[in-house]
Amino acid sequence: MSPVPRPQGALRSRRAAIGAVAAAVALVVASGLFSIALSAAPANAETQGTGSGFLSTDGSRIVDASGAEVRLTGINWFGMETDNHTFHGLWANAPATWKGQIDRMAELGFNTLRIPYTGDSLRPDAKATSVNDYSNPDLAGLSPLEILDKVIEHAGEKGMRVILDRHRPSAAGQTALWYTPQVSEQSMIDDWVMLAERYAGNDTVIGADLFNEPHAEGTLPNATGSCWGCGVLARDWRLAAERIGNAVLAANPDWLILVEGVSTIPGGLTNQWDNDPATDTEGTWWGGNLSAAAQYPVRLNVPHKLVYSAHDYAISVYDRQEWFKDPDFPANLPEVWDHFWGYLDRQNIAPVLVGEFGSTLANPLDKQWLEALMDYMTDNGMSFTFWAWNPNSGDTGGLVQNDWWTVEQEKYNILEPHLNPPDGSGGSNGTPSSTPPVTPTSTPTTNPPGACTATYTITGGWPGNFQADVKVTNTGTTAMSSWKTGWTYAGDQKIFNSWSATVTQSAKTVTAVNTSSNGSLQPGQSVTFGVQGTVSGTNAVPTPITCSA
Repeated sequence: MSPVPRPQGALRSRRAAIGAVAAAVALVVASGLFSIALSAAPANAETQGTGSGFLSTDGSRIVDASGAEVRLTGINWFGMETDNHTFHGLWANAPATWKGQIDRMAELGFNTLRIPYTGDSLRPDAKATSVNDYSNPDLAGLSPLEILDKVIEHAGEKGMRVILDRHRPSAAGQTALWYTPQVSEQSMIDDWVMLAERYAGNDTVIGADLFNEPHAEGTLPNATGSCWGCGVLARDWRLAAERIGNAVLAANPDWLILVEGVSTIPGGLTNQWDNDPATDTEGTWWGGNLSAAAQYPVRLNVPHKLVYSAHDYAISVYDRQEWFKDPDFPANLPEVWDHFWGYLDRQNIAPVLVGEFGSTLANPLDKQWLEALMDYMTDNGMSFTFWAWNPNSGDTGGLVQNDWWTVEQEKYNILEPHLNPPDGSGGSNGTPSSTPPVTPTSTPTTNPPGACTATYTITGGWPGNFQADVKVTNTGTTAMSSWKTGWTYAGDQKIFNSWSATVTQSAKTVTAVNTSSNGSLQPGQSVTFGVQGTVSGTNAVPTPITCSA
């Protein structure tokens, strides 16, 4: 097994784009803020599953190669944008193998997988870490791109579609602009072109979400963040999306191009202290403001390939959005969504896919928000990808619990009626069981393994990077081979999911050296580690072993 990842903490520091400074700006519906005339897009029957062939757009619809409407109802599985360089949860034990998790997504009714990545994970020397090669032996030694290939292939076998998402310029974290002094726009284009060419002709991969959550930075009038339609080449995300999107389409004209919004149109936060109305601006979530897209549309060289994408979150993620304080909440929410991005769909301008939305449901009002959002998207035929499959998303949690298998039932109960299951998956057929299915077993060719464990209790807290040697002595007469090592845990949360160990055998002694485990442990919690092996040899008998550390 490979080492577990460093604790991600709040993996998504997805604070509201307007931040604490702009939170004081009132979003007054009665003032005429939402003055756009809305008309419902024409209703069209959806095809089952995800359709056939590559996808295109027709007004506000996403359609397959036959022209039938397709509604993408998916989920995010992140990790390839972090310094693990591959999907989180690959450290989990069976049945939550890498294939098992994809099977589970399809079984639950998700027909699309949005995969965040960073350019760092595409480099020839990138190493995928935190892969449990005992549960996932077919991933051992593979590069991040090779693992991505396998995930895409299996998702396609389940009838799912895949959207790739340039989540961060580097694994260092999210940025307001799509480039940094270290990672140029051209580097980003080169990465996208490589992926577009790599998956050309593979209709499982249907789209490129060009950049995740461009947002404001600095206060007005001295904005330094991503704007929309401001005409400043270094900051205008709309113009950058055209350059990047057209480069992708030149390499692969079959893909959809997904363009997220910004957070404030001018790319800066409100300056509420200068008494200048020109420096006041309205804002919403990072990536969630497409209110200027009708006036300043993204212009692509290949028609019928543009999909706008918005993000929206709940009170427990950031509670200072003004619409959460409206006495009409949650009835006021559709008007808010109409203003920032829903009008694009409702006026039949372009499809909208809500690429991220999620919540821990810790605040009772979050459930009202999520129910209202699901109804809004379904009533308007919008596609979506829920954030996230991963339980280790710091501010939203995930759809599954820490075993990467057991469903968070309250969330799923809200999502399930709105899912369009993938072709061939059978759908969710109601409430899934939280109990993993029984995995068939075969009779082993060797005798049962011997095993030993040692338990240690940490009393003063622990920041991580625990290392230990475990010495296992075979006290019997038969040699032992095929050694495996693993962590178990005690307490309310998993501390380790895998353990990187080097095992050497000399005579009857085996020493397992933990080379690089990372994690966090709270005072009083305990860690149990052990080594186990199978007996080999003709007429071998179970061999007793003892261990010390």
